[in-house]
Amino acid sequence: MSVRHLAATAATALLGTLGLATPAAAHVLAPPVDAYTLTAGRLWSLVAALLGLAGVVIGGVALARATGRFGTGTGRRGAIVALATGLVCTVIGGLVVAAAEGGPSTGYGIVGGFVDLGIGLIAVVLAGLALARSRRTA
Repeated sequence: MSVRHLAATAATALLGTLGLATPAAAHVLAPPVDAYTLTAGRLWSLVAALLGLAGVVIGGVALARATGRFGTGTGRRGAIVALATGLVCTVIGGLVVAAAEGGPSTGYGIVGGFVDLGIGLIAVVLAGLALARSRRTA
């Protein structure tokens, strides 16, 4: 057996052992929480998601109004509201992700935090487009 083959076999055995031991160690560090348990992290993620979804809807309506589909270009106020709710959603999602001490199914709301980052970004982009279009039409 060559030295290279021996080193490759040892490395594979070491990585295989560590790979199998990692999920077992995760239960010791952060025990999983029931899927229906509403923890503080999950609650904050839920609140931020609802704010973000409201921002996406308001931003979409403001974008439609800014282009003249539903009115006479009065989407500026809605765009500002969508921008504010999108930013709040993004900040709360970032805080939830930063405060999480474990991964999915630990109750820290990290999955919802990442979803909030995406929804908040979509709301901010829609609001920015609506603001840009409302400036052009005004």
